[in-house]
This record gives sequence, structure tokens and C-alpha cells, in this order.
Amino acid sequence: MRGGRDRGQVTIEFLGMTPLIIVTLVVVWQFVLVGYTFTLAGNAADEAVRAGTAAHPGERQAVCEQAGKEKLSDAWQSGAQVSCSSSAGFVTADVTLQVPVLFPGAIAFPFEVHGHAGAVEEEDD
Repeated sequence: MRGGRDRGQVTIEFLGMTPLIIVTLVVVWQFVLVGYTFTLAGNAADEAVRAGTAAHPGERQAVCEQAGKEKLSDAWQSGAQVSCSSSAGFVTADVTLQVPVLFPGAIAFPFEVHGHAGAVEEEDD
């Protein structure tokens, strides 16, 4: 009868650890979203500057903004800000994205992720 006194011990220990396991998974998921937002911001800036270098100077901002937001999903596109500028034949694009809390498209953290890219302006032949 000695072995019967430990029945259910593993279940109780698992139930005690369950909140810690869930919190750990939530924190890891949030870090994944932060990293993914950094990746999206950098890629959007690259796309925006690529389109901005080929555009005419008067259309640059509109073309740049459209290209920067084009490949973003709706969750990140809603708060995205894209701006392009040029000086001395060099075009730069800056993208600002909101970091979502747990579920993209729901609510966002009060801080933003920035992406920056630059390229030499293309010449017309």
C-alpha cells in the first residue's frame, strides 16, 4: 500500500506548472510578433525605396507609399506610415508600424517599429 500514497502527484505538479507554461508561450509569441514586425518594416521600406527610385519626383511620395503598404497584411497596414524623401540623387524611405498585442489587427502596443532604406535615384535615358 505504500505506492498508493503518491497517486495524482504528477497531475497536481502539472496543474501547478500550467500557468507558468501558458505565460511562457504567450511571451514567446509576443516576441515573435515583435520580430516579425521588424521584418515587415524593413521589407516595406525596401519595397518603397525601390519604387521611389524609379518614380518621377512629383509622384515619388504616392508611388513610394503605395509600394510600401502593398505587401503588408491588413493588420499591419492600418497603422502603417510610409514617407519618402530625396536629396542629391539619393532616395530614402521610412516606414513606421505598430506592434500588435498577441493578435494582429486587435490592439497595438504604444511603441512603434521603424524601417529605413535608401537607394540611388535612377536616371531617365
